[in-house]
Amino acid sequence: MPRGDKSSYTDKQKRQAAHIEAGYEKRGVSHKEAESRAWATENKVSGGGRKSGSARKH
Repeated sequence: MPRGDKSSYTDKQKRQAAHIEAGYEKRGVSHKEAESRAWATENKVSGGGRKSGSARKH
């Protein structure tokens, strides 16, 4: 999977990143920078892309 591929993220993670991005853009951050920050924030919150297995959060 190439860098920047968002296919491993859930729909919820994608929605959250879009919402975070909109907030950055509202504050005057450029689109590209806002997108980068939004995905970095989402990765920090959720730990990255889709995870499988019930014992992942332990």
